Amino acid sequence: MSILKGLKVKIYSDGADKASMLEMNDNPLISGLTTNPSLMKKAGVQDYRLFCKEILASIREKPISFEVFADDFTEMKRQAEEIRTWGKNVYVKIPITNSKGESSAPLIRELSQAGTQLNVTAVFTIPQALTACAVLKGGAPSVLSVFAGRVADTGRDPMPLMEACREICESHDRKIELLWASTREAFNVVQADRVGCQIITVPFDIIKKLPAFGKDLTEMSLDTVKAFKSDSESAGFKLSS
Repeated sequence: MSILKGLKVKIYSDGADKASMLEMNDNPLISGLTTNPSLMKKAGVQDYRLFCKEILASIREKPISFEVFADDFTEMKRQAEEIRTWGKNVYVKIPITNSKGESSAPLIRELSQAGTQLNVTAVFTIPQALTACAVLKGGAPSVLSVFAGRVADTGRDPMPLMEACREICESHDRKIELLWASTREAFNVVQADRVGCQIITVPFDIIKKLPAFGKDLTEMSLDTVKAFKSDSESAGFKLSS
């Protein structure tokens, strides 16, 4: 835990299970929360507006991001303008492009300059980061979500990309916070901190692993062997001679 206490990066929980979100809101280790339509679908959410407002009835202080789900920019704007009214702690997630690959930059600029706190999401490349930061500059406080975990899934080291994105954010506007998205393992928290990200989003199941930070490795080895023993015994495994 001493390692965890020394980190500067803010940990946001990422998910759409209501009970877990409320639990994370009460966790002092968690600084904010995020969700998205895919996570909501997986959690069985059927009424988008109702779900969000139920969450906000309890989560009123920590920043929380809700994403638009329209593909047409006019409708995307309408959704964003409604979502922003749900709470002062709300950030509206806007994807860097729509599903047709059309840039969201004009809409991002319009919303940000009008005072909407944005979380620009699904960023994977340096040109996308440059475009987003250029239109966020001088606007409301914002977040640039770079999907480091999914970049790593392609066999690429995400660290150089994240370093470049940090420099891009810093050079454009200090109100743009860099977020390490699509976390795959607990060590990503350390990586995000080392590279200078202000935020990392972490799924509930990985957050549960964080108390192991700094744990003695010999002790972990013994715990692992004990688990193997317990599981083999409870399964009734035998190799009769």
